Amino acid sequence: MPATNRKAQKKGRDTAVQGTNDSSVVSKVSAAAQGYFKDAFLQHFVCKVARRAPLINRGYYVRWKAVDRCVRKFLQITEKCPERQILSLGAGFDSLYFRLRGDGALSGAVVFEVDFPDVSQRKAALITSNITLRGMIDSQSPSLTGPVYVSSSQYRLLGVDVREESKVEEALRVAGLDWAAPTLILSEVVLTYMETQWSDAIIGWAAKLLPQSLFVMYEQIHPHDPFGQIMQEHFQKLNSTLHALRQYPDTAAQRHRFLDKGWEECVCLDMNNFLFGLVPEEERCRFESLEPFDEYEEWHQKCSHYFILTASRGSLMAQALLPRAPESPVGPSWSTTALSVRTTPVCVEGLGMASASVRPGWVLLTGGSSRGGRRAAIRLLLREQEGWRSVSVEPSADVGVRLYHTVTPIPGVGAVVFGGRSSPLNPVRSLFKMTFSLCDAPKLCMEEMMCTGSPPPPRWRHSATLTRHRGEGKQNFVFVFGGKNQSGAVLGDGYFLSVDQQHWTEIPVEGVAPEARHSHSACSYKGGGVVFGGLSRAGVPLNDTVILTPTERGFCWERIDVQPPPVPRYSHCAHVSGEKLVVVGGVWLHSDGVPGVVVINITTCSSMEYSLDTTSVPWPLMLHSFCSEMTDSEDPELLLIGGGGNCFSFGTHWNPQPVTVDLKLIACFLL
Repeated sequence: MPATNRKAQKKGRDTAVQGTNDSSVVSKVSAAAQGYFKDAFLQHFVCKVARRAPLINRGYYVRWKAVDRCVRKFLQITEKCPERQILSLGAGFDSLYFRLRGDGALSGAVVFEVDFPDVSQRKAALITSNITLRGMIDSQSPSLTGPVYVSSSQYRLLGVDVREESKVEEALRVAGLDWAAPTLILSEVVLTYMETQWSDAIIGWAAKLLPQSLFVMYEQIHPHDPFGQIMQEHFQKLNSTLHALRQYPDTAAQRHRFLDKGWEECVCLDMNNFLFGLVPEEERCRFESLEPFDEYEEWHQKCSHYFILTASRGSLMAQALLPRAPESPVGPSWSTTALSVRTTPVCVEGLGMASASVRPGWVLLTGGSSRGGRRAAIRLLLREQEGWRSVSVEPSADVGVRLYHTVTPIPGVGAVVFGGRSSPLNPVRSLFKMTFSLCDAPKLCMEEMMCTGSPPPPRWRHSATLTRHRGEGKQNFVFVFGGKNQSGAVLGDGYFLSVDQQHWTEIPVEGVAPEARHSHSACSYKGGGVVFGGLSRAGVPLNDTVILTPTERGFCWERIDVQPPPVPRYSHCAHVSGEKLVVVGGVWLHSDGVPGVVVINITTCSSMEYSLDTTSVPWPLMLHSFCSEMTDSEDPELLLIGGGGNCFSFGTHWNPQPVTVDLKLIACFLL
């Protein structure tokens, strides 16, 4: 390629990377405006304040919180040092200096910011033209040509490409950086945009020239799972490839990277570890209550794909390292068997749908949302000789828009539709009974149930399981358990609905009830039910298996001790096959990879995890907010329908087709 073309491509990539600064500062301003953190100066770096989605606000909050913690710790341990410095690489329109100066936290400290000349020149112009920002700088002697565009006693703004080591070193020398003074080097999603030869050189260069220093870095990890693939594709479309992911795909690789480049100690935490380990529960409750929110899966996946790292040189700086993450008590007990996944030739997508197997080869789908928005349409998947096909079903009544609701099949009756929401502030209160025509052309009759008794408060992300009570003439009851409501509360209550009598019935339940949860699974089992997993009130995934057993008087809760313990997860699906609980998909926090299938033997209290072989699936398969049905054919398989999610700021992903999971390799264990 001619040199001129290479230069043009490089300039184009550099311009694209600079563009990430503009979108990032708008998102930070949005989070500050909604009260996630306090920063009165960010707003002066944008033309107008634009409100981002709650998921993006949370993402920028946890980034801000992690960096702020590291910076404050550095300033705390160097408080008695006569000189100390912060060197921010690729600072963009960050307001760190102004915020710290406004808080009175910069005594004896100087902040140096380095970025592309174009970015630094724009920032200098914003500072000099804004009375609030200009008032935070005691004196300045700006240069129109750089490399020092703003210079005051505590703030130096430099315009130089950080990849050009000699130029950076010279510019910092001219700006007055003291190489021997305690120094914090800050890099927020900067080095990853460079080829690793350049970013590695910067890491090594800093270790060599700054003997008393703390390196703080915030970047992405885990490029190979479905969320990571979508994340990479997003940045590639922006012409801003995440180069570091290829060579340093996880926290362990990043830690070894710094140790190999001359840093003495290094701690690297993914943002779930940071959030649950270093953010107090009171503070988590505060920011979680700021906006209506129901994107837990995407939130935890975003946090698992970013990390905060601290690396130190010198004994003083070692005191500023992040605490090391505790060893995860539960890791997957993987089988060597991988279960094959195949796509089906039918186009069905959706998030938050509910499914029910209403007769052999008939799977009913209700509610959910798709590219066209939230929907009230009902579809039927029919299994024929040539495979599955989808048909629309016209119900006799409108059940309305519902997401994260339940459809519970009732033998001889049809099914009961309960709960769900149209938005996080609008739960659905109506309850419907469905009956089906068993002729060749499927017909669906919808009847709203006007039930007596004390009904459960509105909820979604709950479970609704068919149970049978011995003492009530062996009646069928739908047992509703858990979920969440519009106030954000996670529920742990249970209610029994007699479908025949259309009455909410009080039935005694003994034993210790499972803790409150949502996004769990509950399956019918021997007249009672079996509950597994879910997300707790503290926002932590669960891995308990609890049996609801029928008794002469009512029911009794009994927890079983499964060994090895399954990895905690939520937003999964589950089915009972004989004495086995088959759990598929979901979200977990601290384990590599993504959940596949875990089989729990209820009798022997044992478990085994199986990975999914998705090599034949031509798109990222995201198994949360999806539906699952287990076929009753001679060749057992799982039919997984819908799923996906809003992948932070990277776009929404929809699984475009149902897939099947072949269970033949483990069929003997399901008997």
